Amino acid sequence: MILSCARCGSPAAAVMTFSYSDSSVWMDDLVNGLERHGYAMCADHADRMIPPLGWTLTDRRTVTRLFAPLSVA
Repeated sequence: MILSCARCGSPAAAVMTFSYSDSSVWMDDLVNGLERHGYAMCADHADRMIPPLGWTLTDRRTVTRLFAPLSVA
C-alpha cells in the first residue's frame, strides 16, 4: 500500500509526529508504514516543514548520497 501526503496527495516519503507537551515536531523516514499518531508527507512538504513558533523540529531522516565519495589511489 502506497501512502499519500496529507497535504497534496503525492506519494509519501516521510512521517511527521509531534508532542504538544514538549512543543516538539519530529520528521522520520517512512519505513514500515505510518505510525499511529503520524502524518504522511511527501519529500517536498517534509523538506519545507516549519514548526509553530516556539516549537523545535528534529529531522531524523537519513540522508541519501547522490554520489559516492571519490577514492584517491
